[in-house]
Amino acid sequence: MQSFAKLLLLFGLLALASASPVGIQKRGVYKVERVPNPNYTGRNGPRALLKTLRKYRMPIPASVAGAAQQQSEMISKREPKRGKGRGQRQKGQNGGAATTGQAAAAGSAANGTGLVTNTPEANDVEYLSPVTIGGQTLNLDFDSGSSDLWVFNSQLSTAATQGHTIYDPTKSTTFALMQGATFEISYGDGSGAAGNVGTDTVDIGGATVTNQAVEMATAVSRSFVEDTNNNGLLGLAFSTLNTVQPAQQKTFFDNVKDSLAEPVFTADLRAQAAGAYEFGRVDTSKFTGAMTWVPVNTTDGFWQFTSEKFAVDGGTTQTSTAGAQAIADTGTTLLLADPAVAQAYYAQVDGAVDDEQQGGFTFPCDATLPDLQIDVGGTMATVKGTDINFAQVDDQTCFGGLQATTAGLQIYGDIFFKSNFVAFNGGNNTLGFAQHA
Repeated sequence: MQSFAKLLLLFGLLALASASPVGIQKRGVYKVERVPNPNYTGRNGPRALLKTLRKYRMPIPASVAGAAQQQSEMISKREPKRGKGRGQRQKGQNGGAATTGQAAAAGSAANGTGLVTNTPEANDVEYLSPVTIGGQTLNLDFDSGSSDLWVFNSQLSTAATQGHTIYDPTKSTTFALMQGATFEISYGDGSGAAGNVGTDTVDIGGATVTNQAVEMATAVSRSFVEDTNNNGLLGLAFSTLNTVQPAQQKTFFDNVKDSLAEPVFTADLRAQAAGAYEFGRVDTSKFTGAMTWVPVNTTDGFWQFTSEKFAVDGGTTQTSTAGAQAIADTGTTLLLADPAVAQAYYAQVDGAVDDEQQGGFTFPCDATLPDLQIDVGGTMATVKGTDINFAQVDDQTCFGGLQATTAGLQIYGDIFFKSNFVAFNGGNNTLGFAQHA
């Protein structure tokens, strides 16, 4: 924390002032398609697992840390290390309701659908989404597991922003400073971003919020600096996770949902195909059969639900841990499940092992992976076996997209979303899911 504070002093903090509210125009539907991160250099299983464990402050086994370090050293010898586009960030720890000083934001919209194009990159690499802030468009990572909207901006040094598209508040006619407001997001190891806060108009594919809190980094860790196509993060969890102090701020979705045709956003994440986030409706053409809706537990600020049962390849339903919980997190790459789930699944894969050297389960790349059925709030959802093949370790060995969690909370990241179309309803706090069409 001391070193982080020194870094903040190095970049400096601006004096800040508050903003005023505007009116709301209701009822619209908005879609923002995802764009590839061209800086992505290939999947790395141990590092993806390590980032997830750090994000949720879970215990980190020595085997995972060692495997991730070894992989990093190997990459540094071959090519410049680059950051990841997926948001594997640590949530704030200052829970509680917003107090005085919170910006009075408002959503506004015209009837219709907003759309931005995207181009999927080969091999299903990471994706970012364009967001317009004060008339300036940046590619941000959409994360349903966190609640801050923070960006690279003109307060950072030239060295920190080289190669990035940055937000410049002095070029926005709708920007206002928030007096005394700061934010800080960190990994379990202390890396992350911190800075000050203002408000501005934020537009995502036509869905617009005026006076949205925009967190401007004055200090960022190296991993963010090196990922030059990722210019910040947009959190879509519940606002109680927001890290702004002294008064927490509402997320973009919490501010815009009352102006939408329906108070929902959906995540359509496809394997090796274009995907999209859509605000205001559930597009029934994107999935097969009926969508299942389950209640979420918002106590900890996540889209959280019970998940205590599973089956492998449609076989006998088994119980992992009674009362086990999971969250739906677009900002995490892997699917971290109860150890009983991972062990039973890989027991059905010829040649699969819990490889200490790699920090997780691996299997022969030519193995046929069975489907996995996991419990989402009392109803089974299917994750396709083809989506569980995450990364190649060497010519013969692959790293699994399904790994065992080292703590009680299960994290259902993009491996889950690739098989399932997911809707987040902020009107009644439910989660909907169905198999992709």
